[in-house]
Amino acid sequence: MKEEYFQNVRYRMREEGFHYCFAHYSRWPEIKDEKFHQLREAYLKAAEELKKYVIEKAGEEDDEQS
Repeated sequence: MKEEYFQNVRYRMREEGFHYCFAHYSRWPEIKDEKFHQLREAYLKAAEELKKYVIEKAGEEDDEQS
């Protein structure tokens, strides 16, 4: 059963795109694998931090040119 869930995640990663699969498609509550959820949450946190960092840097760069 567990293998089927991961096959579904792999399919969704290909079809929906990696980021969308984890950020928007599902939180995958049917998967009862602690390591999977730790990695998924760490990925989402890192993606959010990177997004904020880029936005901050883009804003700083705009300010420097003004």
